[in-house]
Amino acid sequence: MLRRLKRVLVKSFIGAIGLGYLFAQAILYLVNVFTAPLAVWSTQKTYQGLISRSTSSTGLPLEAALPQVVGFLVLLLLWYGLLRWLYFTPFTPETSEPAPNSEQAA
Repeated sequence: MLRRLKRVLVKSFIGAIGLGYLFAQAILYLVNVFTAPLAVWSTQKTYQGLISRSTSSTGLPLEAALPQVVGFLVLLLLWYGLLRWLYFTPFTPETSEPAPNSEQAA
């Protein structure tokens, strides 16, 4: 059953489209690794400035990037596993036996 699924995914290019989508999502997670701490920091700084006008700086909250790092790694591993399964392992096309010729039957 997995061989048939693999054959359908490779021949109809659904596998390539899906791999491209997974890779694009992984890149977005990688970008969010850098932008999430900045977004949290700017939000904290804004609210801190509205509540109290103190000049204390809390720094960048790097723990805001941890979910993005985990998501990036999971998507990248899934992408690599699917890429290897679909395109790096040789798939054998199913060959059907040729129909008997009427000359051979006679």
